[in-house]
Amino acid sequence: MRVLVAGGTGHSGSYIIPELIAAGHEVTGLARSDTAAAAVSALGAKVRRGDLQDLDGLKEAAADSDGVIHVAHRQDLLPSGGIDAVAAAELPIMLAYGEALAGTGKPLVAAGSIGSPGQHLGRPATEEDPALPGGDEYKGTLRVRNVVERGVIGLAERGVRSSVVRVANIAHSTTDRAGFLPTLIALAKEKCFIGYPGDGANLWNAVHVRDVASLFRLALEKKGPAGKYWHAVGDGAIPFREIAEAIGSRLGLPAVSIPADVLMVPGYFGFLANIVTQSYPASNLITRRTLGWEPAQPGLLADLDNGHYFSAG
Repeated sequence: MRVLVAGGTGHSGSYIIPELIAAGHEVTGLARSDTAAAAVSALGAKVRRGDLQDLDGLKEAAADSDGVIHVAHRQDLLPSGGIDAVAAAELPIMLAYGEALAGTGKPLVAAGSIGSPGQHLGRPATEEDPALPGGDEYKGTLRVRNVVERGVIGLAERGVRSSVVRVANIAHSTTDRAGFLPTLIALAKEKCFIGYPGDGANLWNAVHVRDVASLFRLALEKKGPAGKYWHAVGDGAIPFREIAEAIGSRLGLPAVSIPADVLMVPGYFGFLANIVTQSYPASNLITRRTLGWEPAQPGLLADLDNGHYFSAG
């Protein structure tokens, strides 16, 4: 297939492009700068100069392809407009892809969040749980981006084989430099101990980025039903305390309970306070059964034990 990848130089995109090429696909990566173009070329893909703000250019690029993978975000909007501005800019991009691919049955696979169906289901989230609706009352929260996921799923009604890959909270790899784990590790070094909220029994999920890449490829290739969510989840329910203890063990620092208090938790975790206290159990059963996806890379605790997260500094 001739595949257009937007966001190919990011953490997941830099694994998706080689995964597609190894499977025999002809990949074109969108690049807005000389630096990005060089990175796309180094991954083995063709370069298409373009910008996420150029919707006509995106439509043309999508129409020239046999399928689209979108893992890009307008990160430049975060400082001024926050997640609201990022989501507002991303929805027209998805609709532009939809116009280009409407009626063709070609695949559009977009990145989503494992948290989009909510964290208070009383059970692990499944692929059949829809993204919660957003709205003005959720401004400034991750939930505002759910409109993008719902927009992608809605394109199935227009003859696009659209799907959303919900990526786990923690996507880990040897090249993870700015994700959740490096942030936690930096925090532990600064505080001289690694904290976990309350008893640390709240459940988190994780996935290796190489496994994320293989799932994007399968979602693109498989002639599965349109309008579906897939779960890029390797470890579906890890107590936060175990993550903290694994980090503490490698750093030689104690893992300490932070009382679940409105002052104590923000005092340690800062901007992460509202995230770390949540529980995010998630299942991957439907994804595995439908697409034949099987995570093959090290799990989160094994990857932490490999030591590469602690090799610098």
